[in-house]
Amino acid sequence: MTTSSSLSPLQRRIVWGVRILLALAFGAAGAAKLAGVPQMVQVFDAIGFGQWFRYVTGVVEVGGALLLLVPATGFLGALLLAVTMACGAATHLVLIGGNPVPAIVLMLLSAFVAWRLRPMSRLSAATA
Repeated sequence: MTTSSSLSPLQRRIVWGVRILLALAFGAAGAAKLAGVPQMVQVFDAIGFGQWFRYVTGVVEVGGALLLLVPATGFLGALLLAVTMACGAATHLVLIGGNPVPAIVLMLLSAFVAWRLRPMSRLSAATA
């Protein structure tokens, strides 16, 4: 049981809207990484881990986007993407420079969805 069952219809629509927005953003970003868009290749060259890391990141982003769209796995997808964007923001700040704000915004939106879809314990569900 998740907290989404305790959401009002308006709150459910808002969470679904953010989920769809995130799925589109991460699907596009992951596809660009997997397709080898030159800008993505340059960014991952600057990171210095090799191009295999671009493929892994692309698969994580596309997979997370798909998980977001499935009601039973939305929490897992949002959590995965929030952690990915926290690492992306840290990478901008520590390794490659540039503007970390887009990664931070995506991280916050993903964390919001994960928080709203978090599993409830049986004890807290019984008291709610």
